[in-house]
Amino acid sequence: MTKKRTWKFWTGRTILGLLFIGGLWLTNLIWFRPFNINHFYDKVFIELAISDPELVTQLGIPVLYDIYKEDLSDASDKKGWEDFLKLKDDLAALQSYDFESQSKENKLNTKILSWYLRKQIEGEPFFYHGYPVNQMFGVQSNLPSLMESSHKLRDESDIEAYIIRLSKFGAKFDQVLERLRIREEKGIIPPQFVIDRVISEMSGFIGKKGSNHINLEITNEDPVKSNILYTHFNSKLAQLEDLTDQEKEAYKIKVENEIRTTVFEAYGALILYFEALKSKATTKDGVWKLPDGDDFYQYQLSENTTTDYTPEKVHQIGLSEVARIKTEMWNILTLEGYTDTTKTLGEIIQKLNKEERFLYQNNDEGRKEVIDGYNDILDEINNGLDEAFDIRPKASMEVKRVPEFKEESSAGAYYELPLMDGSRGGIFYANLRDVTETVKFGMKTLAYHEGIPGHHFQVAIQGELKNVPIFRTFPLFTAYTEGWALYAERLAWELGFYETDPFGNLGRLQAEMFRAVRLVVDTGIHYKKWTREEAIEYMISNTGMTTGEVVTEIERYIVMPGQACAYKIGMMKILELREKAKSKLSNQFKLKEFHNVVLKNGAVPLDILEEIINDYINVSLINSDGLSEY
Repeated sequence: MTKKRTWKFWTGRTILGLLFIGGLWLTNLIWFRPFNINHFYDKVFIELAISDPELVTQLGIPVLYDIYKEDLSDASDKKGWEDFLKLKDDLAALQSYDFESQSKENKLNTKILSWYLRKQIEGEPFFYHGYPVNQMFGVQSNLPSLMESSHKLRDESDIEAYIIRLSKFGAKFDQVLERLRIREEKGIIPPQFVIDRVISEMSGFIGKKGSNHINLEITNEDPVKSNILYTHFNSKLAQLEDLTDQEKEAYKIKVENEIRTTVFEAYGALILYFEALKSKATTKDGVWKLPDGDDFYQYQLSENTTTDYTPEKVHQIGLSEVARIKTEMWNILTLEGYTDTTKTLGEIIQKLNKEERFLYQNNDEGRKEVIDGYNDILDEINNGLDEAFDIRPKASMEVKRVPEFKEESSAGAYYELPLMDGSRGGIFYANLRDVTETVKFGMKTLAYHEGIPGHHFQVAIQGELKNVPIFRTFPLFTAYTEGWALYAERLAWELGFYETDPFGNLGRLQAEMFRAVRLVVDTGIHYKKWTREEAIEYMISNTGMTTGEVVTEIERYIVMPGQACAYKIGMMKILELREKAKSKLSNQFKLKEFHNVVLKNGAVPLDILEEIINDYINVSLINSDGLSEY
């Protein structure tokens, strides 16, 4: 054989060998257990994403976005069980990698992913517990929100995908109805008020009202053209310069037809279902009424707080914190001349809330002033954090009004994370349904919580982490994420942002009282069998929030058991760990360094956060200069 032929022979074999090895690697990566655990971490996330087109859109995942932008996520019972069983397979695969041989970084990755998978699997006995359609979330509000905030309308391809998605609303709602009927058979039926709220919300969405869907009264000339799915599409379409007016008009007609037929018919079917379900609903609100309800609530507390705290322990922590914060609030009120101790704290605060100096006009001009006010607050604190942070998120953030169609039953504010492709930053949504609910002395605290240095700081920084598996760039653990946001409120006070603002500090304490009261009323409703009315009365008397605000909050806790307990529990753990680090490190303690450790590891269960802080303390003690990696 000549040298030339020999070279070709071995080159050919080498290429074939590489192709074989590459194919084997790819096969294992996609269908089996990857050889490398780092590939496994990302495989878990990628498989989750490609099975959930709405998640891909919500996160704005590059490449995958365009592949799945015509699809809606499968909400069928079969798909639900397939996804659940896959969690078991993923955990088994993760456990098959030898833990002791993993790097320090991968041991942390494995601990976090293992905790998450285990906790989801523990919920198997409660697979059908909960109310997937309620006044806080569900297909009836999630889908329009997705189409308005995350589905891009940049070109004709996006437009066609938008129309195709509208055409799939009926199939999606049918899948949801299937799972609702299974729950109904098992006796898992939401309280009466939940049914009333969703019927009202959906009837309003299709521009009609009435107690009987068959005889609904039309409330405007054309509910389709005032619907957010149409108005949003119309406003985005107007910005596209590559289409002629004739082409734009043709697309608007297509969207109008899909909304009028497919979308509105899907909502009509869901309204009819809930109207029929009303006769089976009761006024019992706690999950104790459900099959194995007590065990379900303990599971919900564990998942949301990432602790093993019992309902009784959480309740007692709440009572203790309410008493402490109440004393601090009275101290400020007394210094400011509010000394009538015959009134409850709630009554005093409610009176303050109505003082003209603390209010905006309840109109569109007032709404604009609220948004501008939040932006001014955020600009101020963003320019004054160098003492506490040496890392900042790259993503931008804007303040927007909660979409009007869902503001009635939405919380006072919430944060939406930036898209992965960088096309949109974070959004701090403020509920402006009634501007008198936005009291000026409470605005700083809300802005710090939702924006800077709260949710936007933490979530955006986590999303921008490098050299970590994809799953670690998402805020998976409520106790950490909400605990950090509540910690951020207190941190702003410690850094002096309330120094000449006693009423602002009162607003901060009111917000902390609000979170402490949550511990009491959440466990009160679901563990101690309080009525909805008892919980409302307790929250009003201790927070000073308006009745409307409190009703919305209590109804939220009823459909999201345990979630509201995560805030205060998470905050207390972060503060506890900071004090531990201060005590152990003494003069070596640096606030920036502590924040780096907390933020650069992203959201983790609280027991794992404690391990991370303990490691930071131990290594810092060995190295008097601290750790550059932190």
